[in-house]
Amino acid sequence: MNHLVFRTALLADIPAIVALLADDELGSKRENTGTPLDQRYVDAFQSIEADVNQRLVVVVDGTEIIGTLQLSFIPGIARLGSWRGQIEAVRIAAHRRDSGLGHKMFEWAISECKSRGCSLVQLTTDKSRTDAHRFYENLGFKASHEGYKLAL
Repeated sequence: MNHLVFRTALLADIPAIVALLADDELGSKRENTGTPLDQRYVDAFQSIEADVNQRLVVVVDGTEIIGTLQLSFIPGIARLGSWRGQIEAVRIAAHRRDSGLGHKMFEWAISECKSRGCSLVQLTTDKSRTDAHRFYENLGFKASHEGYKLAL
C-alpha cells in the first residue's frame, strides 16, 4: 500500500467506480454495470466535476482503482456558520478489504475536510451495514443522529 494515489476521479474512471459501488448486496440492486455506460452516471459526474464543493475521489494502486468515495463540502448557518464535510459512497475493491485501506481512506478524507475548514465530518450508512458501523465507531464517529430518506 505504499504506492497508493488519491486523486480526483476522471470520466474514464466511472465504469470502475460503478463496479465498486455494485460489488455488494445493496449496491448490486441499485447500480447498473451494463455497457454502454448509463448516461445518468455521465450526467452526475459532470455535475460533480462542475461543483467546487463536490469531489469524487478514486484510490489507485498502480493502474488499478481499488477504492472510491465522494466528499461534499456543505456550508451552513448552524454551529456558528460551520462547514461540514460529508463522506459518502465509500467502497473498496473486495480483494483489498480488511487490509487497512479503509483507515487510510478516512484519514485522507478527514484531512481534506480539515483543509477546507470543516468543523464537522459526517456520513450516512445503511442500517444493515453493521460491519461498517463498527468500523466508523472505531474511527471515532458517533451514531448521534437518526437519518431519514425519501425516495422520489
